[in-house]
Amino acid sequence: MSNYKLGLEYAQQQDQNDNLSAYRDQFHIPKDNHGNELIYMTGNSLGLQPKITKSYINQELEDWANLGVEGHTEGKNPWLHYHEFLTETMASIVGAKPLEVVVMNSLTANLHFMMVSFYKPTPKRYKILIEADAFPSDKYAVESQLRHHGYDDKDGLILWKAREGEELANYDDLETILKQQGDEIALVMIGGVNYYTGQFFDLKRITQLGHSYGCMVGFDCAHGAGNVPLNLHDSGADFAVWCSYKYLNSGPGSLSGAFVHERHAYRKDLNRFTGWWSHNKTTRFRMRDDFDQLPGAEGWQLSNPPILSMAAIRASLDVFAAAGFDKLCQKSKQLTGYFEFLLNQLDNSDIKIITPSNPDERGCQLSIQVKNADKSLHTKLTEAGIITDWREPDVIRCAPVPLYNSFKDVYGFVERLKTILN
Repeated sequence: MSNYKLGLEYAQQQDQNDNLSAYRDQFHIPKDNHGNELIYMTGNSLGLQPKITKSYINQELEDWANLGVEGHTEGKNPWLHYHEFLTETMASIVGAKPLEVVVMNSLTANLHFMMVSFYKPTPKRYKILIEADAFPSDKYAVESQLRHHGYDDKDGLILWKAREGEELANYDDLETILKQQGDEIALVMIGGVNYYTGQFFDLKRITQLGHSYGCMVGFDCAHGAGNVPLNLHDSGADFAVWCSYKYLNSGPGSLSGAFVHERHAYRKDLNRFTGWWSHNKTTRFRMRDDFDQLPGAEGWQLSNPPILSMAAIRASLDVFAAAGFDKLCQKSKQLTGYFEFLLNQLDNSDIKIITPSNPDERGCQLSIQVKNADKSLHTKLTEAGIITDWREPDVIRCAPVPLYNSFKDVYGFVERLKTILN
């Protein structure tokens, strides 16, 4: 769909023709003090709450109240196996096999647990390659892993930088880095979708390149899961991690997901941290057995999971399953393409979209760079009823999420931005 048009009537018509538009009513949309719905463009930071989430959590609260510890086996959704209720839909969203996926821990904790297994430095091969503008937590995590293993974090960290005067990372530069230093790099760890620019990297290309030089390859898909088709299994990546509170709408600070490729599923030689939830389910409660590792991603679990957080994730995943992730990705391209069209029609030399214009190289996020702007622009947008995300020094990150944002939202955003800029 590329024949976009100007005007409110066109946006309203697109919403009427959108067969996913009804899902908006399944979410709580924040309102201003006068009861008017805000234009919420921050699903890339915190997704909105599905209306069914409360009932999913309440079910577990009721079982806890009525059954106590027996809720582990006698509850409507027995807690003992609760994480398994999430696996199939989550695996479908990230393009993996159920064996390869588990929901557990928080994002950076999972990144560390994965690096315990997949960052195996030697005196010759110890460096870690990340993109230069990676999410800060990723950079801090890999730096601390280098220090933990006795290496200097400045010497051991290699940054894949955008070229001078450009915002997007270039694959030719990545190839050059690996040609020059590939035999020194133990791990390539990239954000699947860059949090700042919104660039969606070619995971398969990066994985094949890294593997060709003997590197392990992993991805932080926090800004990709629920946003773009990650196809993690086909990418061949060794591991991936992601949070669930952005596009997956599970609530602030909710649990993370982890992917481990099936070729590692039965490897007992991989170093890892373990706990009783990574032990064989059939003998877990005998309490006297030597450790017997579970196969697949479940074998990286440590503890029994927080059920209330998982209930919120389950609610959102059920909405995804009903809508269909492929359909959501299709709508996302239409909605974001329309957003890009309207921004370009402003014909304002102070505005620059730094997100790739190729729909296959981005998700729904557009990062808008505004020349000579400061955070006061973000404040004015907020006062105009628009919830966006400001990133220093001069970028507004905006995400028209296909589950609950409308074409009318996009139209309203650009009209209000135009008024503020003028």
